[in-house]
This record gives sequence, C-alpha cells and structure tokens, in this order.
Amino acid sequence: MIGPPSAGSESPLRDAEVLEMLATLLDEMGITGWTLEINSVGSSADRARYNETLREALIPLAPKMCMDCQLRAVTNPLRVLDCKVPEDQPIIETLPKIVDSLDEASKAHFAAVTAALDAAGVPYTRNHRLVRGLDYYTRTTFEFTHGGLGAQNALLGGGRYDGLSEAIGGPKAPGIGFAMGEDRLVLTLQALEQAKPGKNDAYIAPLGEGLNPAALALARELRRGGLSVELGRRGISLEKVV
Repeated sequence: MIGPPSAGSESPLRDAEVLEMLATLLDEMGITGWTLEINSVGSSADRARYNETLREALIPLAPKMCMDCQLRAVTNPLRVLDCKVPEDQPIIETLPKIVDSLDEASKAHFAAVTAALDAAGVPYTRNHRLVRGLDYYTRTTFEFTHGGLGAQNALLGGGRYDGLSEAIGGPKAPGIGFAMGEDRLVLTLQALEQAKPGKNDAYIAPLGEGLNPAALALARELRRGGLSVELGRRGISLEKVV
C-alpha cells in the first residue's frame, strides 16, 4: 500500500512530522516493539559521490562476495548494502559510510530532523546502510521494522524525493512519502495478539444454580460494554469459598 506523500516543503521539520505521524499510527494500531531506522542519502551530488567511493572500495572486495553483490558492485553499488547473505556482512561493515560523503547542507538537514524527533520523544536508530537503491531519493530515508517478522522485517519505509517530479518532466514538487506492507502489518498484529497473556476484566461467580440466568445477563451487559468476562459455569457455594 502506498502512503500519501507530504509535498510542498523541503523543511526537515516536515520529515520529522511524517515520522512522528507514522510512529503514532503504529502505536494506535497496537503494534509495540517497532524500531525506526533513519539515515540521510544527501543531495543528488552527495549520492553520486558516494556511489563512486563505494564502487572503488568494492573492486578488491566484490569477488569475495555473493554473485548478486558481484553484479551490483558494477551496476548499482548502493544495492550491495541491502545484501542479506550472512557471509557478506563482515565485508559490508568495512565499506565506507555515506555520512562521510554528505555536504554541510545535507548534514545540517539531517541534524535538524533528528533534533525534532528528539524533541517529540520519537525513538530512532541511525542505520548507515539504509540508503535505498532508487536514484530519486534525497536526504532523509527511513524504515519502521519489527523483530517478529524475521529477515523481512520492514513494516513500512520511504524517504524524501525532492527531484522526482522534475526528473519525469513535472514542476518542482519536493516531498516525502512512504509505502506500507499490509500483509506484514497483519502478521505483526497476529503475532502480538497470540503473545498476549490471557486476562479478563471480570469473573462472575453465580452463588448457586438458581442465579445462573442472572449471572449470564450480567455477563452480557458487561461484554456489551467492551469488557472481557469469564462466567463461572456452575453455582459456587459460599461455604466452599469461605
């Protein structure tokens, strides 16, 4: 599912606003334990500069990596950072980070985004490997992940794409947007629901067989009020309780 873009502003505050909105959405859906990972891919010039730095660094390393990474090292070096092959991870960790290729304006933009998130109390982790393989992304990129999904753990993700409209012949339209995986959201909600310990709001113990109908009526009233109720199936003797 594609989320609506937030267009018309290059302000880092807009980026933080979108991230806060998505964090609130997950919270209100009852999805706990999510992690927000963010990074900056800088301007188009920063990105091109990093691509060349990465391409050069991969020349002696790519032959030691999986076949996909060997191909990506030539065609799209950024995609190497997305590799999930366990044996390639130690090599990837040694590669240059994009933060070292950012200009001062891009660094300032990212610092303003994180400062706004800190002020709003939205927790996040900087992931230097979160660069997105698509060329239209600029500056802020992000993913919300959940540990209960295994390797494919992204719930939603996106970023800023200030130059996309111009690249396809349109007017200048800076913005930030996201895509959401509905199937992963459902799976996460199901896993969280199964993990919840069983707990009732009320237990009704009819004191004698004759009070069973009254106990049932009370249980129905409470359940219609949104409470979780367990109803005793047999009358309880006060003598046994005491």
